[in-house]
Amino acid sequence: MSKSFKDLNLIASILEALDNEGYIEPTPIQQEAIPYILSGRDILACAQTGTGKTAAFAIPILQILQNKNQGMVKKPRALILSPTRELVVQIGECFSAYGKYTKCTHTVIYGGVSQKAQVASLNRGVDILIATPGRLKDLLDQGYINLSNIEFLVLDEADRMLDMGFIHDIRFLSSKIPVNKQSVFFTATLNREIKQLADTLLNNPVKVQIAAESSASESIQQLLYFIDKEKKMDLLFELLNGPLISDALIFSKTKHQADRLADKLNRAGIKSNAMHGDKSQGSRQRALENFKAGKIRTLVVTDVAARGIDIESLSHVINYDIPNEPETYVHRIGRTGRAGASGSAISFCCADEINFLKRIHKLIDKSIPIAEGYPIASKGEITSGLKKYISKR
Repeated sequence: MSKSFKDLNLIASILEALDNEGYIEPTPIQQEAIPYILSGRDILACAQTGTGKTAAFAIPILQILQNKNQGMVKKPRALILSPTRELVVQIGECFSAYGKYTKCTHTVIYGGVSQKAQVASLNRGVDILIATPGRLKDLLDQGYINLSNIEFLVLDEADRMLDMGFIHDIRFLSSKIPVNKQSVFFTATLNREIKQLADTLLNNPVKVQIAAESSASESIQQLLYFIDKEKKMDLLFELLNGPLISDALIFSKTKHQADRLADKLNRAGIKSNAMHGDKSQGSRQRALENFKAGKIRTLVVTDVAARGIDIESLSHVINYDIPNEPETYVHRIGRTGRAGASGSAISFCCADEINFLKRIHKLIDKSIPIAEGYPIASKGEITSGLKKYISKR
């Protein structure tokens, strides 16, 4: 395994940019993927969030394009597809940072905003397109984009894109790209649908799997509170008013509840914003920027909105509701403890969520520790069956 980025045969301009970012040692996914991409191989990579996936594909793409850069009128040569607007913006920020001293240019393409600025950027010419599938297809249909020069295709969060119904857009877009492109898939889970898509779009790929798809980072401290549903808000106030939580990403089951929680937190003096699919793009971006800048202390999100959130140092993730899909739990808590940093994930569980909790325990192959010093709710909602389940643990 390489011990530094210098061992990966990167060019001086990229090494200087990485040094500016404070990057010294590549993460395991970067150590595995960068050499394969530089050598021209297709890759199917399975890695959890927070493992450094964006740099794993951005760095080698920037290097290859920089080495080929001849100062011609620029046409897109690399296409990165990602499921959410927030993630597209953050990938763009990474390309800006890592490519700071190269001549490579990029633009971000996503819906929910006017296309005017995006079209103007395309008309100026770019090397790299970073896009959500829907808006990209719209601009392609309008004749603003030509994908005939694409040399690299990256599907980031491929599993999430399939979950969100982008499979037909992905197949359509791939049909407009040269067959002899180099393709890279990054996914948090490796299910049957992903394998089928990979079989059709990848050419003899190298499979890179850094962590088991069911695992959560060992750097994340997990904690569980059994609580009556109507007491969850009181517990949330108690924890946020304590000394341990500096900031928190709070997961809500529904958009309505996310708005309601953010409103109650603000009225209690805890600055908060809600972020979900019904919010405008501008509102979502402002909420995320406010949270990153420390202007608000909590951000209440739904799962769709949160998948693209990338925050380098997040103190806590709070599952106000237990997700009904166990893989979602792993994705949620992966928002903290990123790239080896420490973090904490707190989950509230009421009686009607106990089956969801059991499925999470089965997936991660261990039980989440129960918080000590806090009484288990005693109302009728907490059934004898739940008490029996707790006693067995």
